[in-house]
Amino acid sequence: MQKIGVQCLGNRVKFTVWAPEKERMQLQLTSPRKQAFEMIKQEDGYFEFVLDEAGAGFQYFFSPNGNNRFPDPASQYQPEGVHGASEVVDHSAFRWEDQDWKGLPFEDLIIYELHVGTFTPEGTFEAIIPRLEKLAATGINAIELMPVNEFPGNRNWGYDGVYPYAVHSAYGGPDKLKSLVNAAHKAGIAVILDMVYNHLGPEGNYFGEFGPYFTDSYKTPWGRAINLDGEYSDGVREYFSENPVFWYEKYHLDGLRLDAIHTIYDNSAKHFWEVVYQKLNRARQQNGRSFHMIAESDLNSPHVVKSPEVGGLGFTAQWLDDFHHASYVLLDNQGRKRYEDFGQTSQLLKAYTDGFVHSGEYVKFRKRRHGASSVGISGTKFVVFNQNHDQIGNRVGGERLSMLVDFERQKLAAAVIMLSPYVPMLFMGEEYGEDAPFFYFVSHSDEELIQLVVEGRKKEFESFDWDSEPLNPQQEDTFNRSKIVWEKQAGGKYKIMHDWHKALITLRKTNPALRNFDKNDIRATLVNEGAFTLHRRSADQKEELLCLFSLTEQPTTFELPAHQRAWTCILNSRDERWDEHSQSVEQHQKTLERHNNITCHGPGVYILYAGRQSAD
Repeated sequence: MQKIGVQCLGNRVKFTVWAPEKERMQLQLTSPRKQAFEMIKQEDGYFEFVLDEAGAGFQYFFSPNGNNRFPDPASQYQPEGVHGASEVVDHSAFRWEDQDWKGLPFEDLIIYELHVGTFTPEGTFEAIIPRLEKLAATGINAIELMPVNEFPGNRNWGYDGVYPYAVHSAYGGPDKLKSLVNAAHKAGIAVILDMVYNHLGPEGNYFGEFGPYFTDSYKTPWGRAINLDGEYSDGVREYFSENPVFWYEKYHLDGLRLDAIHTIYDNSAKHFWEVVYQKLNRARQQNGRSFHMIAESDLNSPHVVKSPEVGGLGFTAQWLDDFHHASYVLLDNQGRKRYEDFGQTSQLLKAYTDGFVHSGEYVKFRKRRHGASSVGISGTKFVVFNQNHDQIGNRVGGERLSMLVDFERQKLAAAVIMLSPYVPMLFMGEEYGEDAPFFYFVSHSDEELIQLVVEGRKKEFESFDWDSEPLNPQQEDTFNRSKIVWEKQAGGKYKIMHDWHKALITLRKTNPALRNFDKNDIRATLVNEGAFTLHRRSADQKEELLCLFSLTEQPTTFELPAHQRAWTCILNSRDERWDEHSQSVEQHQKTLERHNNITCHGPGVYILYAGRQSAD
């Protein structure tokens, strides 16, 4: 039986709030009428009250011990912002049209991370819907929304949210998010939501007025940690562990991406993530739809993606930051200043074959040994990317990869992730080489907090020795400059880059060698410090791809391995069609003589096929 938040029961509404140390709790209606009610305290620290002749749209506050009034910590809608009244939502009223949708296997996903506010000029859920068809045509079948929980103002990355059950009002609220999910499923696109369980934002955070949601036993980069193992932690564990099930059942989401799980501390005998794992398994069995849990973790630990039955945390997959770092520093020479422990081509090869690059070695950045081996962990357990909101937004100029490297290296970067044995993720606009920056932005109302944020950003960038100061994140122009220009992809170099991504995605989805995630069928070989080969083989061993990567301006000659069948070059980033200034629409395929070689004149990738369709 649901304990968290408000429930509509026909023409009645049940209000529930957890406040174990409070003697009294008052429900204060503010609309459609003003009225106060004393709630009934239960033995487990919850207060309850059932209101007759009530339903969706009723607005209310809670008043602990009859003193000041505050929004519901489990509010499902805050139409007037983080300080305003909470509003009752009747989830049974929405008419879903995705009854036949059962989700997509995780290994099939091409993920597309987007920020709702900057993805369209309107910055709403509804405005995303007309773009779904284009995304699907590109081959993208999963969108990952940056956090949409209620946050202060109408401009924010979302990681300052303070209501994990509420959908942000400026984006359109609960029904508009459901409409987006409904439309996405019709287009064959899964919807994943970025969630933050490691902290709550500072403005509008009234949780401490109700109960001990926080602990001083641990410290996070954002302050006090969530209380998952201290006194009165049962209610906190219930609050957060029910949240994934809420999004799965009420919003038909296909998964969550969990922010920085290494800053979620729990020394209980039964770990918090094991509780979540078990609740989601029950929900999946009842609903019959898949639901994926993706972790952002700084631990470099394979336990994150192992099941709790063998001591793991039970996540479907985790972001593979090492892969990004190893690839980026080879594409952009300036990257070595940012990631001092990377810079060897052999590290990227290890990322392809093993997963974690740092698997117990000494890491200068951390001044200690870091990580454990992920050898043998299936490629389906990792998500790889060339850029994401952090990698772009945490640069002083908000530079995307397209602003840092040339056109040839952008194509090369796309191939690096799409040809990998991992699940690829693009950041909005990356598929056509968007070159608008993506900055960090906020819209707080507390002047003291605004100043702290501005000063904090400046201090954060001091260690990187940047030659300019970051833009003021509070300024509206910082937000507006971060909006992508979707129409760019219609022509010129942007169309070429879009078509290149589409070709790679099509190859990834259709070639059996790229559908095999068994690491035993992957070989990565160093040619020289500026070049390497990636050899992929289908599960039945009958089809092969040989991918030749050149990372240097110098000509590189690749000797092709002897083979019983001839190699056919099926995709070549140096082909005329993919030239930045090309007018050609033809892609040339070439059957190569046995024991031949290929010389790549500059950065690029050649993809060679041998198999059922190769010439004998």
